[in-house]
Amino acid sequence: MSEELISKKDLLDITGISYGQLYRWKRKNLIPEDWFIRKSTFTGQETFFPKEKILERIEKIQMMKENLSLDELADVFSPDLAKLNLSQKEIINRGIASQPVIQFYLESVGEIKEFAFEQTLTVFILEKMLKSGDINFEEGKMVMQVLRDDYKKLGSKKADLVFIRKLGMSSCFLASNSDEIVFENSTKIVSRLSISRCLEELKSKWM
Repeated sequence: MSEELISKKDLLDITGISYGQLYRWKRKNLIPEDWFIRKSTFTGQETFFPKEKILERIEKIQMMKENLSLDELADVFSPDLAKLNLSQKEIINRGIASQPVIQFYLESVGEIKEFAFEQTLTVFILEKMLKSGDINFEEGKMVMQVLRDDYKKLGSKKADLVFIRKLGMSSCFLASNSDEIVFENSTKIVSRLSISRCLEELKSKWM
C-alpha cells in the first residue's frame, strides 16, 4: 500500500507555516530531503510530502522551537548516528530489534557490550526483514555479510538493499538509488529497502 502524500500548497495551508520556513527547516536538516518528492501534475512539476510523517514532524518542530534554537533542533532531528553506541537493552527498549534477532547477530559476530552505528543499523534491517517473513535466518547471514562488506564502500551515496530469489537460490546486494535494475522474468525481487529510509526510522526511534 503506497504512502499517502500531501501537496506543498496543502501542507502550508494546514500548518500555517511559510514557504521560507519550510525550506529553512530543510536546510537545517529538520526535515529530510527525501521527504521532498517531485511529481508531474497537469499544472507541471509539484512538490509532495509523505503526509503523516511531515505533519507529525512540523507539529514537533512548532512545539519545540520556543525552547530550542534551529541548530539545537537539528541535533534532535538529525543526530550523528555514526557516534551512536547502544547496549542490547537499549536496542530492545527502543524497538530497534528484538532479543532473538540480537542473539542471532551475536552468534555470527561474537559477544559485544555495545553496538556501534553500523551494527545497530544491521540488526534493525535484520529485524525488519525477518519479521516481515521476507528472509529466513540462514539468508539473514547473507544480509549481514553484504552490509559488513559493502556499506562503507558506498560512502555518502544513497543506496537500496536488494534481496532476490531465482529458482530457489537467494542473492543480496547494495545498489545506488540511481541504478535502474532490470532482472529476467524468473527472478523475484523479495525485498528492496532504502538505507536512507532505514536511517530516518532509526533516528525516530533514537528520539
